[in-house]
Amino acid sequence: MADAKQATTGTIAAEPGSIAVDWSATALIIIDMQRDFMEPGGFGETLGNDVSQLARAVKPVGAVLSAAREMGMLVIHTREGHLPDLSDAPRAKVERGAPALRIGDPGPMGRILIRGEAGHDIIPELYPLDSEIVVDKPGKGAFYATELSDILTKRGIENLLVCGVTTEVCVNTTVREANDRGYRCVVISDGCASYFPEFHEAGLNMIKAQGGIFGWVTDSAAVLKAMQV
Repeated sequence: MADAKQATTGTIAAEPGSIAVDWSATALIIIDMQRDFMEPGGFGETLGNDVSQLARAVKPVGAVLSAAREMGMLVIHTREGHLPDLSDAPRAKVERGAPALRIGDPGPMGRILIRGEAGHDIIPELYPLDSEIVVDKPGKGAFYATELSDILTKRGIENLLVCGVTTEVCVNTTVREANDRGYRCVVISDGCASYFPEFHEAGLNMIKAQGGIFGWVTDSAAVLKAMQV
């Protein structure tokens, strides 16, 4: 029995220190790798951002996703977006800032950040398998107003490998929500990205500060090495 248990565990080199994980109690969560954030013409660009800044995360996420699939790990993709009638989109969110197009407006990939539109969907390079879970969320955090907590509880998940965009917004918010719920989060640094490189660094530093107050930070190479059990 001990040998079987050992075969499902790995130790990830991370900051502020290495973390041992049971892969059978671990899920990979890929945050909001959507066309509306990643591609020209989507919501990210309407806010005045250089969307090419996010492209650097695609290959590292893809590598970890492939390894997770080979291991049979639970994989969860999230998408931020709203119902077509915007009933789940607070006015304060829709009216915030001065984007070229607001949430719900017609854009090159359909209505901006609206569920079912092309821009709301995940980029082809990381597209979910039919067997993988997709969580649609109306907010920044993946736990708010979603079924994520129930999904993780029913499957006995204790550890989360977290990646996606953007580092300081939806990734950070999800990690903080998960931390409050008792999950151990390992954030994959090169599998995350921001429109603002300085925010990316600050977001990672906030997670691993004070002995890992919100979680651990590592890179895709360390995760892939630990997966070789």
